[in-house]
Amino acid sequence: MIRARRARIVATLGPASRAPGMVKALAQAGVDVFRLNFSHGSHDDHAAALKAVRGAEIALKRPLGVLADLQGPKLRLGRFAETEISIKPGHKMRFDLDPTPGDATRVQMPHPEIFKALRTGMSLLLDDGRVRLRVGERAEDWADVTVESGTKLSDRKGVAVPEAIIPVSALTPKDREDLAFALRIGVDWVALSFVQKAEDMAELKRLVAGKAACLAKIEKPRRHGRARRPGRRDAARRGAGGPEGHHPRRPPAWRAGHRRDPDAGVDDILARPHARRGVRRGQCGL
Repeated sequence: MIRARRARIVATLGPASRAPGMVKALAQAGVDVFRLNFSHGSHDDHAAALKAVRGAEIALKRPLGVLADLQGPKLRLGRFAETEISIKPGHKMRFDLDPTPGDATRVQMPHPEIFKALRTGMSLLLDDGRVRLRVGERAEDWADVTVESGTKLSDRKGVAVPEAIIPVSALTPKDREDLAFALRIGVDWVALSFVQKAEDMAELKRLVAGKAACLAKIEKPRRHGRARRPGRRDAARRGAGGPEGHHPRRPPAWRAGHRRDPDAGVDDILARPHARRGVRRGQCGL
């Protein structure tokens, strides 16, 4: 089947959509690439999903891509004594390394590498962007923050630092295990989360060794202007939909990065995680 449209549609497979009949129906509806999210599910789940995609491929007599999306490092808050606290704009509290369960005045953030990277005036995004904080005074083992938006915080919520480079590897031990499995079952693409520098992709490409194409998830707005093109016809660049990528200037920055080198043969995905009515024009391009 020859597609008239230039964009391609990427769909994530999960418990409600990875059955063979549903995968075939999605492909018939126009999906071109199926994403396996390695943040969730077992290896058996992902193997079954890939088998369903290959079955749909045969039934529909057209190629379908499979993308293995690696989880990447998880940066999280500690725990609260009461599990959850209420907050509002203007609320002030402290993040530190003390493992004592927190309250409305302080809570643990067990990541010394974040404290080292923070600077006064930077923003922090918690709970997938539902809570935005501004950094005030800080030291090597604590930071005072002020709530700019959000209503509550609870145990183990994720932390994103869109304006800083965090000195952690983009590939965790879990990612390495998942990558070996994904290559073994024959995925077409591998996506790396939390890419901060070109060396992150170089390491992934070394491990992949040509067995699949590589895709970088560019989740920090400031990286659009600084990240080098990852490679001709081999890697892709993604304006990803994580909390760090949810930024009013991200789409123009993404377009500018794409147009600087339009003939490089690098495919792009522009994700819109908050879109509620399916795929919108300009959402995907792979």
